[in-house]
Amino acid sequence: MIEQLEKLKKERDAIIVAHIYQSPEIQDIADFVGDSLDLSRKAASTDAKTIVFCGVKFMAETAKILSPQKTVLMPDIGAGCPMADMINADEVKKLKQQYPKHKVVAYVNTSAEVKAESYICCTSANAVEIVNSIDGGIIFVPDRNLGAFVQKKSGKPMIIASGFCPTHNNFILPEFIIEAKNAHPNACVLVHPECRPEVIDLADFAMSTGQMCRYIPTTSQKEFIIGTENGIIYRLQKDNPGKTFYPVNTLATCPNMKKTNLAKVLTALLENKNQITIPQEIAQKAKKPIKRMLEI
Repeated sequence: MIEQLEKLKKERDAIIVAHIYQSPEIQDIADFVGDSLDLSRKAASTDAKTIVFCGVKFMAETAKILSPQKTVLMPDIGAGCPMADMINADEVKKLKQQYPKHKVVAYVNTSAEVKAESYICCTSANAVEIVNSIDGGIIFVPDRNLGAFVQKKSGKPMIIASGFCPTHNNFILPEFIIEAKNAHPNACVLVHPECRPEVIDLADFAMSTGQMCRYIPTTSQKEFIIGTENGIIYRLQKDNPGKTFYPVNTLATCPNMKKTNLAKVLTALLENKNQITIPQEIAQKAKKPIKRMLEI
């Protein structure tokens, strides 16, 4: 399958990009692995005509919005995001009517329709910077945990929606952090800002997955407790063979991220299957907040 993929990539002028939560077999065949911000930048800059996006739907939509002339394929079109489904465009419109002087900051974990109703997008890596760049009131959607983290860091009051990531919110809990710290007292605790505030309070640092990957090689620390989706552990061990990583909870797995497998990647490219399409009006409106983010 890997040999077939390599041949097809050349024939179709295609690249495979994968989120860091994908399974090891997908990370290994990808031309580029990263977090949401990394993948957004890659989608905007690649010269390839076809992007096979191994992630969840909002990520593939972002790639298509930034590169409408490219073919964007998803190995499994059913790989969605429960958090993204916790806010819709009508709900954003109501918030805008309720707070007409506020600007909507949409976490990139949202649908194209929600982005189209927003002023600017953000990722977990740049959310604080994005919010700090805005004067006046802010509506933050959809993640209440990331919103609380950003509000604390920026010192800015915000209207925050009530969505959350089930993996981070329900499977990475304070008692698991305490248990891991007791078991590994010399380890540095890194958690994702999608975690609950009380989890972040127990950590040494709250970082996006990309920030974790960049930070760990720079420190002399040898042991790390990792509080995010467990797909990242494979990449961290691969890039840092002399260091040890302990997941906060071995059950902290995103079922949607794990829908992608090698056979589905091959089928998508072979059959030009599961193309991402977005209505032109929505795509044009959604591109503005994404471009604003990338400019900052």
